[in-house]
Amino acid sequence: MTTHIGMLLYPRLTQLDLTGPFELFHRVPDAKVHLLWKDMAPVHADSGLGLLPTTMLADVPPLDVVFVPGGAGIDELLVDREVLDFLATQAARARYVTSVCTGALVLGAAGLLRGYRATTHWAYMDLLPIVGAIPTSERVELDRNRVTAGGVTAGIDFGLTVLAELAGEAFAKSTQLAIEYDPAPPFHSGHPRVAEPAILESVKRAFSKRVQARGAALRKAVDAGR
Repeated sequence: MTTHIGMLLYPRLTQLDLTGPFELFHRVPDAKVHLLWKDMAPVHADSGLGLLPTTMLADVPPLDVVFVPGGAGIDELLVDREVLDFLATQAARARYVTSVCTGALVLGAAGLLRGYRATTHWAYMDLLPIVGAIPTSERVELDRNRVTAGGVTAGIDFGLTVLAELAGEAFAKSTQLAIEYDPAPPFHSGHPRVAEPAILESVKRAFSKRVQARGAALRKAVDAGR
């Protein structure tokens, strides 16, 4: 039986949020990965990279896995009833409802994280309670059928986690070896708990206005969905 995996595209997504998990999802035996958007025109990531949808939202079959990446473009998604209603409808019958980075905020705006443990990019963790989620500091959080991940690069860890759920731990480990996922970063600066204080403050300042704006947008989305 085919496993249908739906990965949402949208303008100004962060491509690694999508392409990291995609590199793992397309390896699931008997899986069909759908790159989803409202039309079939190319979608450009916030980096400018062009991505091609394969399936329109209106034509999507029932999905086993629903996935939302993060990116600058979530600001529009938080108030896009077509997308939020699509996610809510598909999530009601999906085996797994998932996200990487700020994709969790989109799931939350669709009402899909209330009462669930969840994680997101570290800069946006304080926004999760707005949508009724329970923030955790895990790089990948699995709570029942909700799987959420931290920022950008956590998408590889996330993808392996979902792979193990769909195809077994041995298959996930073999795939990890096949793609040589053996991270050894040149700097120990990838999370607030290890970054130098001056660097942390600089990056927090860079995020501050966007965090405030998204918090306001999430509150509006929650109010509109009540």
